[in-house]
Amino acid sequence: MKNIAILGSTGSIGTQALDVVRANPNLYRVNAISAQQNADLLIAQALEFNPKLVVIVDEGQYQKVKTALPHCQVSCGLSALEELATWPDTELLLTAVVGAVGLKPTLAAIQSGKDIALANKETLVIAGELVMDLARQKGVKIIPVDSEHSAIFQCLVGERNDAVEKIILTASGGPFRGKDKKFLQHVDKEAALKHPNWSMGAKITIDSASLMNKGLEAIEAKWLFDVEVEQLEVVVHPQSIIHSLVQFKDGSIKAQMGLPDMKLPIHYALAYPERLSTNFRRFDFMDYASLTFEKPDMLAFPNLGLALQALQIGGNAPAVLNAANEVVVEAFLQDQIGFLQMSDIIANCMQKVEQLKSPSLDEYLESDKLSRILAAEMVIGINKK
Repeated sequence: MKNIAILGSTGSIGTQALDVVRANPNLYRVNAISAQQNADLLIAQALEFNPKLVVIVDEGQYQKVKTALPHCQVSCGLSALEELATWPDTELLLTAVVGAVGLKPTLAAIQSGKDIALANKETLVIAGELVMDLARQKGVKIIPVDSEHSAIFQCLVGERNDAVEKIILTASGGPFRGKDKKFLQHVDKEAALKHPNWSMGAKITIDSASLMNKGLEAIEAKWLFDVEVEQLEVVVHPQSIIHSLVQFKDGSIKAQMGLPDMKLPIHYALAYPERLSTNFRRFDFMDYASLTFEKPDMLAFPNLGLALQALQIGGNAPAVLNAANEVVVEAFLQDQIGFLQMSDIIANCMQKVEQLKSPSLDEYLESDKLSRILAAEMVIGINKK
């Protein structure tokens, strides 16, 4: 039995992780779970899986959860996420929350020596160097859960890092693949939320539509796999069958393939280093007459270029980019700004927030805060016009 804690058990990744646990009751025990505000689902999960600790971030829902779960320890607030991350007996923390909120609990878990199944890419986007340095110091494994990074991780098993020539991240292209800026000026959130291949949460789906998700993944890959910016490439692969590739210095390329189903990389991360049987639907080559590839259009989708620019600048630039993006995606989902205005605001924040080359954790967090304030002011400015 492996004791696991899930940071964000009611979201897309968290619920699918519990599906994996449900299908393998002799392999995993759920030690602790958390939710931002979905109290009803959190209570149902706790009643089914009987964790020792339950955290509801929304303090207004604390009494409801506490009353429904008299046999669990219930905590509330953002600080309680660090309590969950360091909960005794937990062997593996699955970080399945979205956004910067995942950074401090992940650092706390690493500090306490717990292995991480990482689905919160923002942790490495904001403070990748700091996080990976601490993981090395503590001898902690960080096992990626994003399908692209899981694919790269699997391709690198048994390989030396100095043999890697290039990492190739694949992108579906999202719902607006092939569209130009003129078209994108008028798209709404309903269209942006219709991803062609994946079922994901709203924020990640919008990031996929803007190609920001691929930019954030490139930043994450740089830190996870200790490669230079020049060794990263993004290729649009509309079928989402090849999840990513690694090219080696002898010219050989490894690819990890499978149907677009997040349960597979979740299952792999939870079971690692074992590779266990599943009853998941299998890929059949006869169902796909061809697999195609295209260059990403960074003129129509400038977010990818902004993310790669932030990666090239380094320091706090990715933290600024990420914070501004979180604000503008929420504003777009609230119909406050247009699709292309998201990129304009992010670019402005990157220009206006002071660049720091080697930030401390406090400086990363301050940069995050300043970028959010600036982005929010720009959203308000647009609404006043």
